[in-house]
Amino acid sequence: MKLIRSIYVLATAGVALGFASCSASGDHPGYEYAPQMYNSVAYEPLTQIINEDEGKWLSTREDEKGEFFNSNINNPHRMNMREPVENTVPRSKDGMLPYRLKAFELEKAAEIQNPVELTDQVLEEGRQLYLQYCSACHGAAGEGDGKAGEVIGGVANLKGGAYINLPEGHIFHVIMKGKGRMGAHGSQIPQERIWKIVHYVKQEIQKQ
Repeated sequence: MKLIRSIYVLATAGVALGFASCSASGDHPGYEYAPQMYNSVAYEPLTQIINEDEGKWLSTREDEKGEFFNSNINNPHRMNMREPVENTVPRSKDGMLPYRLKAFELEKAAEIQNPVELTDQVLEEGRQLYLQYCSACHGAAGEGDGKAGEVIGGVANLKGGAYINLPEGHIFHVIMKGKGRMGAHGSQIPQERIWKIVHYVKQEIQKQ
C-alpha cells in the first residue's frame, strides 16, 4: 500500500515538475511543444531554396528535409508564387477591375457611372463607411466641420456650391486619388466601398 502511494506521489511530483519546467520565467523563455507549429519557415514568393539539405542540422521535419527547405518545386521560374495567366487582367475580390486613371484625369473620371446598385442596404453601408472614413474631416452632415477638419482647415462642405453638382465618378476619383488637401484613400478603402460612400453622399448628404 505504501509502495503504491509512493508511486502516486512521485508521479504527481513528476507531472508538476514537467509543467513547471515548460513555463517561462526570468531569462528562461520556456519550452514549446511542436515548435514548428509556432515558428514555421515562411515561403519566399520570388525565390526558392532548392537544396533539400539546407538547415538539416536543425531540422525535426517528418520528411527528413532541411529546416530551411521551403520550396514548391512544381512552380516554374524558381519562384514559389504563380504569375498571372498571360493576357488576363486581375480583379479585386469584389470583381472590380484595377483603377487605371491618374490623379489629374478628373474629366475622364467624371464620365464613370456608379457600378454598385442603389439599395437601402447599400445606403446604410455607405453611411457606416462615411462615418468611419470621412466624418472626421467632413463632419457627420458633410458640412466640413469635423474635428480633424477644424484643425486642418479648408475641408470641403459637401452641401455647398459646386460640390452639389459633382458627378459620382468625380467624387469616387477624389476619394481614390486625393485632391488638394485631401489625401488618397484608394489604398485603404476597396473600390466597392468607395462607391457605396458615393451613393450615401449623393443621396443622403446632397439629397440628390
